[in-house]
Parts: sequence; C-alpha cells; structure tokens
Amino acid sequence: MADSIHIKLPDGNEKEYPKGTTALQVARDISPRLADAALAAKATPLASNGGDPAGEGARPTLIDLARPLEKDTDLRIITEKDPEALDIYRHSSAHLLAAAVLELFPETKLGHGPATESGFFYDFYRPTPFTSEDLEKIEKKMQELVQQNIPYAREFRPRDEGLAEFKKEGDFMKCHFIEQFTKPDEKISIYRTGKFLDFCRGPHIPSTGKIKAFKLLNIAGAYWLGDEKNPQLQRIYGTSFFSKKDLDDYLKHIEETKKRDHRVLGQQLDLFSIQELAGPGLIFWHPKGGIIRKEMEDWMREQYIKRGYSLVYTPHVARRQLFYTSGHEGYYSQNMFDAMELDDAEYRLKPMNCPGHILIYRDSLKSYRDLPVRLGELGTVYRYERSGVMHGLLRVRGFTQDDAHIFCTPEQIEREIADCLEFALDVLKDFGFDKFQTELSTWNPEDKKNFVGSEAQWNHATQSLEKVLKEKKIEYKTIPGEAAFYGPKIDIKLVDAIGRLWQLSTVQFDFNLPARFNLEYVAEDGTRKQPVMVHRALYGSVERFFGVLIEHYAGAFPVWLSPVQAVMIPIAERHTEYANKVAAQLKAIGVRVEVDARNEKMNAKIREHALQKVPFLLVVGDKEAEAGKVNVRTRGKEKTEDMPAAEFVEKIGKLIADKSATL
Repeated sequence: MADSIHIKLPDGNEKEYPKGTTALQVARDISPRLADAALAAKATPLASNGGDPAGEGARPTLIDLARPLEKDTDLRIITEKDPEALDIYRHSSAHLLAAAVLELFPETKLGHGPATESGFFYDFYRPTPFTSEDLEKIEKKMQELVQQNIPYAREFRPRDEGLAEFKKEGDFMKCHFIEQFTKPDEKISIYRTGKFLDFCRGPHIPSTGKIKAFKLLNIAGAYWLGDEKNPQLQRIYGTSFFSKKDLDDYLKHIEETKKRDHRVLGQQLDLFSIQELAGPGLIFWHPKGGIIRKEMEDWMREQYIKRGYSLVYTPHVARRQLFYTSGHEGYYSQNMFDAMELDDAEYRLKPMNCPGHILIYRDSLKSYRDLPVRLGELGTVYRYERSGVMHGLLRVRGFTQDDAHIFCTPEQIEREIADCLEFALDVLKDFGFDKFQTELSTWNPEDKKNFVGSEAQWNHATQSLEKVLKEKKIEYKTIPGEAAFYGPKIDIKLVDAIGRLWQLSTVQFDFNLPARFNLEYVAEDGTRKQPVMVHRALYGSVERFFGVLIEHYAGAFPVWLSPVQAVMIPIAERHTEYANKVAAQLKAIGVRVEVDARNEKMNAKIREHALQKVPFLLVVGDKEAEAGKVNVRTRGKEKTEDMPAAEFVEKIGKLIADKSATL
C-alpha cells in the first residue's frame, strides 16, 4: 500500500501499518499489557529496501507514544524496565511540579526542569520565597493532578507565535531558550499539561496518571544562566520512582546521607571548621582532624619512598609567566585567583603543582639511566571556586594534593601507569574501600580549542591507557570529551558504605607540558629526546578524601585513623593510678589514649566518649585493678568484655599495625 509503512520490532518481525500509526497503537497491537506498561518509544528510521538502517543520519530517537509514524521504522516500546525510562519519567515529573506551581502561584515565571541522576528539579522566578509549607501544598496539588490523569500533549507552533505568547506572560526565561535553541523559520515544540505550557522537545510519558511515587525534597537558590549578576531563581528539587518501595528506599538513603554529613560530624567531633573571618572555602584543621591528616600524610609519604618517589616541596606562589608557559593562563585562568602585583612582576597563587615539579626536573640534564624520575609532594594549591559550588571539605578554595609527576621515556610509560593504578588500588584497600568504578576520559577532536596536541598524540596516549586497563583486567567506561586539556586520564571513583560514587584518584597522560617547557633527557644513542609525563593524585586532595572518610565511616574511623583510640575511665579516684599505668603501656606502643579522671558519673563519661565515637572505652575499678584487667567497651557492640590489660594492648596494637577497618 502506498500509504503504509513497515515497523520492525525488537524480535526481528516486521509489520505493515497505515502511515500516521502511533507507537501506542503498535503497542496495543502487540499486547494490551504492553500498551498499559508503555511510557515512550525509541524509533530509528529504516531504508525502504526491507529493514536496513537508513543511512548514517538514521539515529535512534526517543519519542512520545502519541507521535505519528510516517516512515519505515525500527521501533522499541519503552517500559519502566528500559534504561531510558526513568529519565523520561522524571522529566515528566518536573513538568508535573511546574504545573502544580502555576496552579497555586500563577504569578511565577518558569525556567527549565530537567531530570537528574537522583530525581528532577525546576527553576522558578518569584519575588516571594517558597516556604516548606508551600512545598507541602505543591506536593498535594501534584497528587491532585496525578488523579486527574492529564495528558502530556505535544503541539507545534510557529516560532514567532510561541515567542509572543511567552512574552505576553512575562516568561523571559522561556523566550531566551526559544531564541537560543531554535531558528526563525522553524516551528517550536510545546508541551501542554493542563494550564501549564512549556517549550520542550520531550519526550514525555502519556499522562500524569502514570506517575506513581514522588517526593519534593528541598528548595535552593540558583542564578539565571549561572551568572550571579542575573536574577536569583528558586530551584525546587524532587525525586520520583516507579514504585513507592523504591521511593521509600531512596528517602531512607537520604536520611542516612544526612546522618553522615561531614560538615555536621566535623563540628560534632571537633575535626575542622571554616571561619567566616578568614573566608569561604578555606579549611581550619582542629587538633583531632590534624591527627587524622597526619596519619594520611604519613601513610602517603611512606608509600612515596617505598615506591621510588622523591619528596619535593614547591612555593605557593609563582610569577604569572610560569603559567603562561604551562598553558594554565590560557586554559585554566577562570579557575585561578587574580594576579598580584609585586616588585618585579605579576604573581599567581598556584592552582597546580605540576609546573613546579617540571622546573625541578628541568634544573639539571637527565640521562635515560635516570628515568623514570618520580617527584611527589603534598602540595597546597588554590583555585577560585564560585561561592555557589563550595561544599564543606569536598569543594574548597585551598587544598592539599598528594601530587606526583613522573617523567619517563615513551617505552616506560605503560609500566608507570600500571604502577600508578596499583598504588591507587592500595589506597582504597588500606583506607577500607572495597568497591570502585573506573572511567577513561578522552578528548573531543571536534573541540580543538579546549585541547592541545595532535590527533596522533592523543590516539597514542589514549591507547596506552586503554592497554594498561585491559592488561590489569580493570573494567572501565569511556567518557569522550572529559580529558584534561593536556591529555587523557583514568579516574577511579570509589563506592562508599551507602553506595555513593566519589571521584578521587586520577592518573593522567601528558605529552603537552614536556614540549611547552622543552624538557629533555640524553638518550642511549647520545641524542636529546623529550620525556613523557604522568600526573597522578590518589587522594585527589587531602581535604576531599578526609570528607569522604568522614561520610564513609559516619565519623566512626578505623582504630589507626581515630584521633583518640582508647579512653581509660577509672570508676573512682582510687582507680586513677591503675588507669594511668595501663595508659602508659598503651602509649609505649604509640596508642593515642586519654585518661578521663574527672569527677563525673561514670555513665555520663561513657556516653560522652561514645558520642565522640572513640573505638575503645576501658573501665577500671577494684576488680580490674586487682586482676590486672580492663573492662572493654567496643564501639558498636552492646556487650562489654573483660580481658587482661596486656591482651588488650596486644589486640589494639595489631589493629593499628594492620590498619584494620573493623574492631
């Protein structure tokens, strides 16, 4: 039939339908149950010769179920079991939120409302701030709109007509999106949900009644277009799931996340602070946090020496010319603090340690016999993070990187990358992380202004990293366009105790900086050759890694990291002498122990130290003093245990030496 089309289904069968048939009609033809479960569809145009893809331009497109099909199409019906489904569902949930807001607060102007990894948000402009009571009203209205089962109806309008309508309503953000993302002569895509109209390409689920479980979470500020000079918007965050059980599980996860918030625990456990008088994003390490930092730094420096690194130290500021040479002025200046005028030149706070390490390497000519040269530093750097993105220890303006740079021959590069990956995995193991994910970030050859080097250099560098990952049998995901400007990189993201991913360790190939600084070594044949370079940070930064440790352990650190590892609690004053005697035995093997001989009730002291998450509380009275024992209260365990003091000393010493994550 001239007015028919062919639809190829996932099982390989091909059926003939009239032109204009919708994906929903196809789903009904296959099975009423499938039609009921359908949320959207994925369509790929087919050639007319019987089902081969219709040329290179024929790409899969997610479409509404109500979209008429006009050409031969490879069609897959999307249900909640498909990976694309949740994003579509959450995007529709964001539209449901916007529709409810307009019902209740019609004066509100609309920004955009995308799906996110954990839910959705919508940006609103409204002079009056939303309150927590407003969120409850909005959520109730959303439930009403779900019950009404309102369609997500797509319309096409001439661009000028759509612009005029949004201008009439004062929706300046929608006008901006239309002007930015459409051409003057094209029709624009509008979605209608009840009274709510949105400029949107979709797709969306068929109707609001398909949304089964959602929750509004919080309100945050966001500047229009991310520019603090623009109006401040109100961003309402929410989440939605296909079932109430999944939603409840997620809400429990959020509660657990709140309990682990490193900013709250950092204050409760007196670990660190950010002082208003000094400025945002600058960390003050308190004595207890300082102990943990010392343990982290000692571990890393010992590993440096063990693995053939040389320890170096470089200045916190340098002439601006250094960063012109390195390329940071051209590719990274927006993230650097402003230059300072000094006597002889302009200076910058360093954002990276690599230029300093390069100058150390360049200070004397190296032979091939000297390579690889591995320079390691726990070096503090400074970056200008915008006020809206700083977050406790996790995003700061001044931080210390466990930074190392390896200068080697091209023949040595793969061995060095492999050693770096082994080092990174040892970091995870010793600090108690047993799960991780790996990403390989590559360049985008079409975006050459943000990357330096030739295609051949990028291909060689990327292939070297890929080869090592495959040889080490490490599963990885390739992320195009996310490389550093000077080369591809491997990022290792650890998985914490409640399943969250954290970006920490990175290993980066650099063929750019050795060329910019004219680095050389004398090859075996006597000629001068250029080394290649590896950037490597395994904590990421001491501050960020510390924040992750706090949240992973919920402040209950392993014994070897705990600022106070044991507290002696004498029941009465006469037991203090014995408590001090046991404490001296513990101190002799390096245990951080305190004796709490205050004139307070024993239970009050136990409760106080338990709240400080001390691993072991040792209560001693007449019975313990006479028998040379201690009554051990182990963190997280209800039952106490009597044991000889010497046995406890041996036990805690082994836990510390083994860097055990369990008590």
